[in-house]
Amino acid sequence: MGGLSWVHWLLVIVVVLLLFGRGKISELMGDFARGIKSFKEGLKDDQQASEEQKNLNPPGEPANAQTATVKKDEVVKG
Repeated sequence: MGGLSWVHWLLVIVVVLLLFGRGKISELMGDFARGIKSFKEGLKDDQQASEEQKNLNPPGEPANAQTATVKKDEVVKG
């Protein structure tokens, strides 16, 4: 009544292999690994972008001060 014994696990593995085949399971695991790798690269890109943004804007200056200056100049010229 408790948990599954090793015989039950062996039966489950055999059924899964029969349903999906070895090729399909390895293909699914490869896709899963590529997804994780892509996710980690995306996180790295986001961290690099935020660090670059911090380097572009000095601590006392608002984040969009450069944009505000350009818009103000455009209004004066326009």
